[in-house]
Amino acid sequence: MSDEQAQAGTAEGQGPVRITESIADQLADKREELFEEFEIRDAFPSDVLVEARKRTEDVYDEIEAELDDRRDLRELTTWTTDPADAQDFDDAISIDEDDEHYTLWVHIADVSHYVHPGSEMWAEALERCNTVYLPAYTVHMLPPVLAETVCSLVPNEDRLAHTVEMTIDRETLSFEEVDIYKSVIHSDERMTYTQAEDRIDEEGAPLHEECALVFELAEQLHEQRKEDGSLVLNPARDRAHTIVEECMLKANKAVTHELMWGRGVEAMYRVHPQPTPDQWNDALREIQEMEGVSIPGSSWDDPRKAVNAALEESPGRQLNKIQRAVLKVMPRAKYMNDPFGGHHALNFDIYGHFTSPIRRLSDLINHWIVHENDVPENLVELCDKASDKQKDGETAERLYKQYMNEIHLDPHAINNRGLEVLSDEEIAALDDEEKERVHGVDA
Repeated sequence: MSDEQAQAGTAEGQGPVRITESIADQLADKREELFEEFEIRDAFPSDVLVEARKRTEDVYDEIEAELDDRRDLRELTTWTTDPADAQDFDDAISIDEDDEHYTLWVHIADVSHYVHPGSEMWAEALERCNTVYLPAYTVHMLPPVLAETVCSLVPNEDRLAHTVEMTIDRETLSFEEVDIYKSVIHSDERMTYTQAEDRIDEEGAPLHEECALVFELAEQLHEQRKEDGSLVLNPARDRAHTIVEECMLKANKAVTHELMWGRGVEAMYRVHPQPTPDQWNDALREIQEMEGVSIPGSSWDDPRKAVNAALEESPGRQLNKIQRAVLKVMPRAKYMNDPFGGHHALNFDIYGHFTSPIRRLSDLINHWIVHENDVPENLVELCDKASDKQKDGETAERLYKQYMNEIHLDPHAINNRGLEVLSDEEIAALDDEEKERVHGVDA
């Protein structure tokens, strides 16, 4: 196969899914219907936008002034890894090692420096609670004019961050020391997942050694989680995704353990109840009866380990069926002001979110609690609302994808390739074969 043919088979090579203006109008109508039904706020009020724009002014002078009260990590090798179409970069990592330890830094955009109680953006974030992702359409929690500029850890620019520095024992992978502090960082490179995946193998390339080292750590963390009984519903995840997932899980765990055991404070913890024994038995029986799937006898003592084993050893065509059987019996995770009950799927006794303050209210509030050591008075109400709004957003996404399928659009293809709306004039200029590939031309 030629390089050209291989490229044509990729999402980038195929180009965006093309639709007519008529189909675009139908999608817009459906979005409006869903936004009204689930009370999803799309456009931002003008006072919120004005405030956001003002916070993007005099950025460099503000960062320079902040250096007196923050750790200067600008000389520390740092990089981001995100999807190719990402608009904002809210987390970056750095890595080092010695004979006994790994040192992992997870740097998170310091959104709470710009968005805090008393600001218009904070009040709006409390209404929205999260970013809603529809295929080719995003409803942001924070104004993009802020989130995609001063809050984004873009390469070759100084940025304000909230850093979680973790010293991790090489043998046990447990925390030797955790330090959480405000910082100024300077990202050396913005990598896509594909670039990060390639960089692990490219000896001599910039950041090769760092990428290889952090994967060495992430792979061990991943295997340890599975051995401990953490549910891994996507066993085929590539190395770059493994790095990001494991580093963020470790940072989230470090922060919420510090909040609970180090300070004994309430926060927005993530609690995931477990299914009943009967529900687990129903799911495992359904999985066991699938063609080509078997659950090793040694893993039956823990249903999560049984599912992991089934996923790893089953034919690829059964992957989605196994996932559905599990998700069908899983209770919804929710935000609570205390962590007790733990996170069943991850098998963590305490867990919460910290690494995505641009898109989740829970993370933004936890940033504020960590820095101020103060808890919002209406924290329980905020936990309940964030849980409800997340459910509403996920339901709207499911119904929007369902509608796309009904009008013969592939939401998966749109997520991977993007969407392009062609005018009648642009369609008229295409040849017959190209016209046939524009959705809605013959409708």
